[in-house]
Amino acid sequence: MIYDILQMLIFICLLVIITIPLGSYIAKVFTNQHTFFDFVAKPIEKFVYKITGIDESHEMNWKEYALSLVIFNFLGMIFLFILLVSQGKLPLNPQKLPGISSWHLALNTAVSFVTNTNWQAYNGETTVSYLTQMLGFTVQNFLSAATGLSVAIALIRGIMRHSTKDIGNFWVDITRSIIWIFLPLSLILSLILAQQGVIQNFSSYIRVHTLEGLKQVIAMGPVASQEAIKMLGTNGGGFFGANSAHPFENPTPLTNMLEMLAILAIPASLPYAFGKMVKNTRQGWAIFSAMLILFVIMLGTTYYSEKTGNPIISHINITGPSAMEGKEVRFGIAGSSLFSTVTTAASCGAVNSSLDSMTPLGGLIPMLQIMLGEVIFGGVGSGLYSMLIDAFLAVFIVGLMVGRTPEYIGKKIESYEMKMSILAIIIPASTILIGSAIASVTKTGTSVLLNHGPHGLSEILYAFASTTGNNGSAFAGLNSNTLFYNLITSIAMIIGRFGVIIPALAIAGSLANKKVVPVSVGTFPTDNALFSVLLVGIVLIIGALTFFPALSLGPIIEQLLMNAGKLF
Repeated sequence: MIYDILQMLIFICLLVIITIPLGSYIAKVFTNQHTFFDFVAKPIEKFVYKITGIDESHEMNWKEYALSLVIFNFLGMIFLFILLVSQGKLPLNPQKLPGISSWHLALNTAVSFVTNTNWQAYNGETTVSYLTQMLGFTVQNFLSAATGLSVAIALIRGIMRHSTKDIGNFWVDITRSIIWIFLPLSLILSLILAQQGVIQNFSSYIRVHTLEGLKQVIAMGPVASQEAIKMLGTNGGGFFGANSAHPFENPTPLTNMLEMLAILAIPASLPYAFGKMVKNTRQGWAIFSAMLILFVIMLGTTYYSEKTGNPIISHINITGPSAMEGKEVRFGIAGSSLFSTVTTAASCGAVNSSLDSMTPLGGLIPMLQIMLGEVIFGGVGSGLYSMLIDAFLAVFIVGLMVGRTPEYIGKKIESYEMKMSILAIIIPASTILIGSAIASVTKTGTSVLLNHGPHGLSEILYAFASTTGNNGSAFAGLNSNTLFYNLITSIAMIIGRFGVIIPALAIAGSLANKKVVPVSVGTFPTDNALFSVLLVGIVLIIGALTFFPALSLGPIIEQLLMNAGKLF
């Protein structure tokens, strides 16, 4: 147990160490300050603007920014859909895999990768070609992550600026995100992963005879390059069906640690970048502290539950360190619990163990982290702008308590910002609950469940939480590759992504147009520990009020029944 806790502490310390230099670098990139990478990135950026006709000096209001973003992502969905259905006629397909004949699976997959969800209702190694993996999935891993980062930067500008309608240029932001941040970090990480044993090739699949005399097909492919951006972009879609439990994606304890750090590196650095950009790093640390407190609570609960295991089978010594159901032997309970908490704290669906095999309480925590709005670090960009929306709500509540117009970093938070904030919270929450309700009372929704009772409900709840929250992980007991689930989860992914992005951009536009309010004795400070604790409370209260009834019928009652000796 001591070594398990030490592993978790090392991870948290490394994450905090990464935060300052990477956060400072991101702030410099988006405030046009000099960086050490300019000599490479600036010529590439200029070339991109030249061939695309982008005017980097032109700025957009929030509606122009949102329209550009939506059109760009919609075109990406169309391109990826066409690539998926036609891959059988295209090159880089040594296994001669046909195009995806199921149009609803192709649609679901296209929507999934464009919305940064990477929900996978298929096995990658038996369904998609190398060309689709690279030109389709890997490219969208870059673009969807850059989209989320761009929105966060636009919201920060809205807080920084005053008396203007402009919040930046979407095309410039997404270009700088890719060239300055994602490409160099992905290149470095992919080389390290390849050195550790993650494969990177264009070879045909290898057929071998095992020691037992059986035949086995070993999948090959360009994995390391996709694995790097899969993690750094909080995408999560694995090259293989086993995802990060597969030894070709995650071969060693070192790669396990590196991949977890890669998932949270940018999301954890963004609060510090936010503080640098608004010229008050204490504001960034207040946001970071709230995220870290929530993360430690969730990690501790998951680890305790998995370490305790299932009391029903403890009489045969499957308890404590032996409670390895659904876990990868190489990583153990600590490595699996930490990875599961990291990947659902961020909007990254990568997994190195089976969430469906966790104890009910252990499975509840990943689900709850997604339901809270992916604000515990969250996805690239999406975590920060979602947490800032909760921060607006927090100062509004404080303002009501003291009878004063709430302020956040010199900007009054008024009715318009509150309407947009409430929309950003209600839209995904309603989508999760309504989608789960429809699936749980219809035959098409329940007929593909592996389990029934409260665990079956948990599988449905998790599916809609994961797709709406743009996470992509799953309780594997639900067969989601059906017409019903492919269509309804596609709708959930679109609503979950753009139902938060558009209100966030609307808030950015409104704040940018406001004047700065001088700090007075009545101003509630938002850069101290008290505000961090208040923010934690707001996040947990909203989540409890919204989802406790549904969770009580799923994992909570299942945990109680398991303790009473009944399984599902």
